[in-house]
Amino acid sequence: MLYDEMQVVLILTSKYDSHPNTVINLMRERDIPFFRLNTDALMTDYEFTWYSDNDKEEIEFKNLLNGDVLRSNQIKSIWCRRPEKPSQLRFENTQYIDESNLKESQAFFRSMMRYFSDWYSIGNFLHDSYASSKLVQLRLAAKLGMKIPVTCMTNTKEGVERIAERFHEIILKPFSAGGIPIDSERYITFYATKVNSNELVKQPVDAFTQTVNFCENYVPKAYEVRVTVMGPHIFPCKLDSQKQKEYEGKTDWRQGYDYGLKHEMIKMPKEVEEFCRQYLHALNLNFGCFDFIVRPDGEYVFLECNSNGQWRWIEDRLGITSMSEAMLDCLVNCLPV
Repeated sequence: MLYDEMQVVLILTSKYDSHPNTVINLMRERDIPFFRLNTDALMTDYEFTWYSDNDKEEIEFKNLLNGDVLRSNQIKSIWCRRPEKPSQLRFENTQYIDESNLKESQAFFRSMMRYFSDWYSIGNFLHDSYASSKLVQLRLAAKLGMKIPVTCMTNTKEGVERIAERFHEIILKPFSAGGIPIDSERYITFYATKVNSNELVKQPVDAFTQTVNFCENYVPKAYEVRVTVMGPHIFPCKLDSQKQKEYEGKTDWRQGYDYGLKHEMIKMPKEVEEFCRQYLHALNLNFGCFDFIVRPDGEYVFLECNSNGQWRWIEDRLGITSMSEAMLDCLVNCLPV
């Protein structure tokens, strides 16, 4: 396919990511040109060349599966959805040569992703890395005047006791690990867990020194809100977690997926909307998925912001397409927060 200059939406993702499909279908229906680059298959499904001299520089990709060619001067915007490092080569060689070639391709991938940070983008490889820091997130939220839980991340029992002595109930969270395999067939997923402070501090010192203990005070909830921000578009979704049973979404709403957790689009206080905009603007981002607790008195408490979070599950649950429409609007019109 031949593209005009500054017309193409470049989608950076991975081969088995189905999340972009609703937006891609809208692009096809409306004849909006796009180029999907599955970065995990960079070395198998594409040919690429970056060229530079004193007069010009450009990068070119050819999709070997459908023949489409994209040059950098044709890129209008970028959706940095779920790019992953190259994982395969077209041909096998010796183990050590293959390992070296993959390391080279992965180093190029990281350089390429930083290069693409200069375009208008939803998701941004360069800025997402900084914005993913939980320490940065909580510091920025507090600086902007948003209430946050009392939080401690520590590998000492003393650090945990610092929160335990103030609050009767504590939330323990995984810092990044999604879970742990027990054997070839069983896997334990880590969720936020509510624990009694007195029981926690009875544990021996060694129980705290082998990991990062991510602790928060338990915040009473009326419900929770997942806020997806796409440029100027804001989608607050109420998650009615407190109507769930324990271990079925009441403490960690993610456990409610299979237990009928109710979703509902709501209106949000203007000051919380403004906080979300200021937060993303401070991090040079045009997209973010915010998680809030809403206390019984109506106060919003910030938990985190995933700068490359998923949102299509909300559309699927509610039978809507407005979020996909908003994503397309941002990519076509390069709309900032």
